Amino acid sequence: MAFVVTQLCKDCVDSACVAVCPVDCFYEPKEKNDETPNMLYISPEECIDCAVCEPECPWEAIYPEEDVPEVFEGDIELNELCDSKREAFDLAEVHDHTPPSAEEVAANKAKYGL
Repeated sequence: MAFVVTQLCKDCVDSACVAVCPVDCFYEPKEKNDETPNMLYISPEECIDCAVCEPECPWEAIYPEEDVPEVFEGDIELNELCDSKREAFDLAEVHDHTPPSAEEVAANKAKYGL
C-alpha cells in the first residue's frame, strides 16, 4: 500500500512532505489543469510506505491508501497518474513555505465536508 495525497493539497502545495521523503516519490504536474490539479502527487510505484510524510503535511492531506476518506477515493487514481503519465510530471522540489493556521486547515477540510 502506498500513501495518497488528497485534494486537500489542491492549490496549497506545501512541500514539507517532500523534504522528509527518503525516496523522492513526490511529483508535481508540469501543466495544472482539470486532469492534473495544482497539488502534489505520490507515485504508488515508488512509495515505500514509510509514513514519514503523513505527519509532516500541514494541510493533513496525506493518507494511507486504505484510509483515504470516501470523498477523496478518486484521488487514489489521481496519484497513479504520475506513474502512468510520467512525462506530464516533474519531481517535486522543496519550496519555502509558511505553515497554515489551524483555522485555514479547518476551512480547507470544511470545503470537502470533513
